[in-house]
Amino acid sequence: MSSFYVTTPIYYVNAAPHLGHAYTTIAADVLARHHRQRGDSVFFLTGTDEHGEPVADAAHALGISAQELADRNSERFRALAPKIGASNDFFIRTTDERHMAVVREVLFKVYENCFVYKGTYEGWYCPKCADFKAENEIDEGDRCPIHHIPLTREQEDNYFFALSRFQEPLERLYAERKDFVAPRTRYNEALSFIRSGLRDVPLTRHKLSWGVPVPWDSEHVFYVWFDALLNYYSALSFAHAPTLAGGTVDAGVRDAGKGDLLDTFWPPNVHLIAKDILRFHAVYWPALLMAAEIELPKRLFVHGYLLMEGEKMSKSLGNVLDPFEVIERFGSDALRFYLLRDVSFGQDGSVSTASFEQRYESELANEYGNLASRTLAMIGRYRDGALVEGAPDQLLVADFDGMVERVCELVDKVQLTAALDEIWGAVRRLNRYVEEQAPWQLAKDPSRAGDLDCALRTLAEGLRVVSVLLHPFMPASTERLLDALGARDTSLGAARFGAETIDRVQPLEPLFPKIETAGPAMA
Repeated sequence: MSSFYVTTPIYYVNAAPHLGHAYTTIAADVLARHHRQRGDSVFFLTGTDEHGEPVADAAHALGISAQELADRNSERFRALAPKIGASNDFFIRTTDERHMAVVREVLFKVYENCFVYKGTYEGWYCPKCADFKAENEIDEGDRCPIHHIPLTREQEDNYFFALSRFQEPLERLYAERKDFVAPRTRYNEALSFIRSGLRDVPLTRHKLSWGVPVPWDSEHVFYVWFDALLNYYSALSFAHAPTLAGGTVDAGVRDAGKGDLLDTFWPPNVHLIAKDILRFHAVYWPALLMAAEIELPKRLFVHGYLLMEGEKMSKSLGNVLDPFEVIERFGSDALRFYLLRDVSFGQDGSVSTASFEQRYESELANEYGNLASRTLAMIGRYRDGALVEGAPDQLLVADFDGMVERVCELVDKVQLTAALDEIWGAVRRLNRYVEEQAPWQLAKDPSRAGDLDCALRTLAEGLRVVSVLLHPFMPASTERLLDALGARDTSLGAARFGAETIDRVQPLEPLFPKIETAGPAMA
């Protein structure tokens, strides 16, 4: 059995979750569910980043402790995961003492390996990014390019991480592993940053107390980014064994302890991140792992921003959509489908009420939902819900040949929108088949009873196949439809004609009821 380890970035708790956070988690969930369909042993990690100056400042403004704010907002992120149908195996919090112990252990190893020294740092600092900005990263007027706020000039005595010593190792990494960062534009961006000349960076903060204490100097805490990056590694030291589809514990690692989970799942197959944290993950993270003598992740996939009126959705800018409201009105599957269908995964893309309504009505309600309703209704009307055994229409079967392999290839490249497009082409082919065969006409001619049986059998089987392939994208809706078809197998092996026999179908309420207006949820 192969293993597959996928992570989201851990989300910052200085404010509540928004649609951008849901976007990354949904994408990671599609990868996790798809690999479970393959029979892989999967570990899917998400969680919250809870230390650092932005959290401390936000808590101070509210008149509460940093820990209280972290507890409050971490719970909101934890609640978001099941709302959007995420099947994560573990939710990590960086205020967990078990995580902090691993941070101290790993960064002490970096210290012992002589990649840490004490010095004074001066530079432009964004308190919302919790990040010092290089000169080429500063907007006009000494402003943050992300939050559009004035940067502050800060000087601080810190311990430094000797990032500059990894100039050649990182250039060699990028030369040898052309797929280390994807898409290619982000690979080029990271490599350009490396080639511009790496400077040593602060590893600790002296003026801040909200963080993981430095073991060799109690007057310092670790810089929040180094604490946060280590969550991907630390989680495997104390997380429970992962679950398979259906919620059963993975027998391959049921009794796994610290060493077993690390041995089974490290290194990660895919880190999913947004492009604003590229430098930390594509430059600092591999250098830190090299310094600690830990194997590097296999791939980072960097997605773009969800935009509203041309701006990235941001808590700081106030232009956010509430995923809880969207789900309450339309359901989690509609949100999952829309985000991965309307915005090409890996690119920036605008979201709006109009485009959501159009996708929901034309594709979910009319194409997939109506296909399911018509097929089940015709089998009920013409054959009392029973299907006659026999071969499906080979002309349609030929149109589905190779689809599973094409979908797997695209998912392996984290081209999730393209994979969904491939499957949706089969949904549209089934709709054309309905019009070509016109079962309502066949039912009027007793001499064509065999043709009617073949058409109905082919439609039911095709609907089952596309629903298995769509299952990672829309798990709740596809489960409802597969139940109505009497199909139980959601493994990729079942995504072929004839893999599972359908004897009898049941009626089904509309999967995506038509809604007159989207209301304020997407406004």
